[in-house]
Amino acid sequence: MYDQIITARLYKTMLLIRQIELRIAEIYYTDAIKSPVHLSVGQESIAVGVCDALEKDDIVSNTYRCHATYIAKGGNLFEMMAELYGKATGCAGGKAGSMHLVDIKNGVMGASAVVGTTIPVATGYALAMQNEAKITGKQRVVVALCGDGGTEEGCFYESINFAALRKLPIIFICENNRLAIHTPLEKRWATDQLCERIATFGIKTHKIDDADVFTIRDTMVNALADIRKGSGPIFIECATYRWLEHVGPLDDHKDDYRNTKEYQTWKDNDQILRLGKMLDEKTRIQLEDEVALTLQQIEKFAEESPYPAAEELYTHVYAS
Repeated sequence: MYDQIITARLYKTMLLIRQIELRIAEIYYTDAIKSPVHLSVGQESIAVGVCDALEKDDIVSNTYRCHATYIAKGGNLFEMMAELYGKATGCAGGKAGSMHLVDIKNGVMGASAVVGTTIPVATGYALAMQNEAKITGKQRVVVALCGDGGTEEGCFYESINFAALRKLPIIFICENNRLAIHTPLEKRWATDQLCERIATFGIKTHKIDDADVFTIRDTMVNALADIRKGSGPIFIECATYRWLEHVGPLDDHKDDYRNTKEYQTWKDNDQILRLGKMLDEKTRIQLEDEVALTLQQIEKFAEESPYPAAEELYTHVYAS
């Protein structure tokens, strides 16, 4: 039997991500949202399982599909929604949009629209944290997330090699939905033995095939304990499934690169529904009401916030 407090917390965070993203999908058609959106519907358990194990001052480094991890790490929801609306109160002043969410106060390193580019940045941050720990005595940890497509970038292998060489306090997470935009993994990789490839760098690896949020969290808890003792980097591959299209709010299962049976299998394994059934009805309803209220509040804040002033065009262009 899983701890009910942890179960309730995981359920609420996954539900919050799901409901915010489904609402973003609805709003998208109104032109209120000013940037493309890459939604994580169906993939929530990875972000939540990973981030629930972290301490507040640990850092997560994101991909451009970054809403889920931003929310799970405790990023400011009002600033997130305002950023999507292009408002001055957004986490990047309304200038960056969905693919560039940042909240360093809550441990969310800035995301990037370019595949793989946050991986070496996170590795550099881990080097800084390693040096910091020599002074403070406390070892903070960086988590660098990427998709399976991100592992095909040269900077990924350069980063894991450097991290292994210097025994950096970093956990690399691959959210493997087996798709690089529309190209299935089978058409890109000679074998799917990703963990075996990473292990050749002397890095300890874990593979989680079913997106079980408890397994992900438990794996993270153990990995963090090892890294804080100086074990060096750890790699975790988490299988998952993207329910919606690569970019945008639509269901694209009519396209020939998709497999409807596989989609149904993952829907049947939906971790949000699973955890909801583990809770007593009163608790579940209370959590759902809290999520609904939060969604109303952040949407209202984004709608009522001002757009950036015209002179903001000239700020952040050059170093001041």
